[in-house]
Amino acid sequence: MTAPNSSFSGTFNIGGDLPVHRLGYGTMRLVGEGAWGEPDTPDECRRVLRRAVELGVNLIDTADAYGPEIAERLICEALHPYPAGLVIATKGGITRQGPARTEYVGRAGYLIQCVEMSLRRLKLERVELYQLHRIDPRTPLEESLGALLRMQEQGKIRYIGLSEVSPAEIEDAQKIVPIVSLQNRYSLADRRHEQTLAWCEQRGIAFLPWYPMAAGKLLKPDHPFSRTLSELAKRYNATPAQLSLAWLLHRSPVMLPIPGTSKVKHLEENVAAVSLQIGPDEWAQLEAAS
Repeated sequence: MTAPNSSFSGTFNIGGDLPVHRLGYGTMRLVGEGAWGEPDTPDECRRVLRRAVELGVNLIDTADAYGPEIAERLICEALHPYPAGLVIATKGGITRQGPARTEYVGRAGYLIQCVEMSLRRLKLERVELYQLHRIDPRTPLEESLGALLRMQEQGKIRYIGLSEVSPAEIEDAQKIVPIVSLQNRYSLADRRHEQTLAWCEQRGIAFLPWYPMAAGKLLKPDHPFSRTLSELAKRYNATPAQLSLAWLLHRSPVMLPIPGTSKVKHLEENVAAVSLQIGPDEWAQLEAAS
């Protein structure tokens, strides 16, 4: 039997010409609780990154706010010099004052510094996909995206994306700079961004769901979906987490799930989700439960 590989999830061309396998990897779990501080097992975290690449993952999502700075550093330590075709997407625009304590900063000077420092930590000359982590309500969008546009014109960013936005906000952003990706919270249990997903589908824009398994809430016995998930997972000799990821890949061709973990075992289980072949009746049952 062929070992599961992220390539089985299919390929999506970000921006029309940047191919990635649809199942990626997110790095927020590589740092301490609340995205703050060093990981408890840094060697295992580096093994996770190397194993992800071995399993065909060629889209790694990170941010300067993870740690802060620690996730980007670990990526560089584990993977530099980077293999051909590996896309590292990073983000800027959030400052962190402690565990789960953030503030949005979209000033031009700050975002330019964010880009430059991410390039330095990752040892890159260009970020293939740079995402504005959040829109700062105190700063005009023209200023924030104008700064990223300048970095793009200087060849330091290839493509620009947004995070946690509505269709109206995307359309406002598109008047300033082309937007090729959206990163919004989305999972089987959290469907608040259905309208944004539909907007992306109509335009062929990548949709990266963060918290794709609702931070593990889907897997708890007291969750409303857990019984249906568990029954279907058992039927396919899979885990509820794998079924949740398979559903995301099934849900839309523009969906690029980026599940995160700090354990090689969990990473391998996540990638194995691409091999699940679920019938239409089971998908309908899962949809009805949600």
